[in-house]
Amino acid sequence: MRTIRLGKTGIEVPQNAFGALPIQRVTTDEAVSLLRNAYDGGMRFFDTARAYTDSEVKVGIAFEGMRDKVFISSKTQATTRDKFWEDLETSLANLRTDYIDIYQLHCVSRCYDESDDIYQCLVEAKTQGKIRHIGITAHKIGVAEDIVKSGLYETLQFPFSYLATDRDIELVRSCKENDMGFIAMKGLSGGLLTNSRACMAFMNEHDALPIWGIQRQSELDEWLSFFDSDITMTDEIREVIDRDRKELSGDFCRGCGYCMPCTVDITINQCARMSQMIRRAPSQNWLTDRWIDEMMKIEDCIECGICKTRCPYELDIPTLLRKNLADYKEILDGKPV
Repeated sequence: MRTIRLGKTGIEVPQNAFGALPIQRVTTDEAVSLLRNAYDGGMRFFDTARAYTDSEVKVGIAFEGMRDKVFISSKTQATTRDKFWEDLETSLANLRTDYIDIYQLHCVSRCYDESDDIYQCLVEAKTQGKIRHIGITAHKIGVAEDIVKSGLYETLQFPFSYLATDRDIELVRSCKENDMGFIAMKGLSGGLLTNSRACMAFMNEHDALPIWGIQRQSELDEWLSFFDSDITMTDEIREVIDRDRKELSGDFCRGCGYCMPCTVDITINQCARMSQMIRRAPSQNWLTDRWIDEMMKIEDCIECGICKTRCPYELDIPTLLRKNLADYKEILDGKPV
């Protein structure tokens, strides 16, 4: 297992980290067990956020009394000074700690600089010792490039998987050249990628720290197994990657959910990618009465466009929904998956 250094932060951890968004969907006992098992298995970096409901609380319970043994990153969506300090104090209380290793502005629409109150808050919090390093997350490549050029942030978190474009890969290189830590989110591209060995081999070729979203012990076991062997790129793995890149080229939903909630209650972050999911997981899981009902809600779409304004990938979501529904109806009528 490679060790990754997160740029000028000096943080060095195994290239295999825990994304704590999914643990908001399980009980506290289940989440704490997962987090502690992840630590016992070798993981040392754990990423959460104020926006992930009770995820911070669960991380805090899991690592109380062993704070110096793990690195914790969290995030705020605040854009005002008052909201920033409210979020930070809440996160510190939830995490049962007096400092956060990396505190990140969450899913920004632009690069905040020294003239912005929100950036000044980060500097003040670091001076006070409440955060140790200043980070930021983005979904749009242009915004991410501006962030790297600014030189103001110690880490950048950005979607990165083996579906990455040449521009995405250049972004990772640019981070390294600027001594900026790169944290890779959505390494499974929102669940569309199912070959963990291929995902790990791809990350092994780049200076990126992947945070795998983990919800079940079986998922954790899969990632922990890579501590016992070096996962390097092979011709066989390249074939898997090439095949997936061809199949998933173009516009597709990553399932991030920032488009939600929907005006007419469509589960957009699943329905807008149903054509991929139904072909990349056991099909029957997506052909239940529940999912048939969910997909048929697309017919109620009023094309208000609110989802389009929220999508960090600037997708034409109503069109994407209609395409997925048409394909889904054909599958229901007997078209082979």
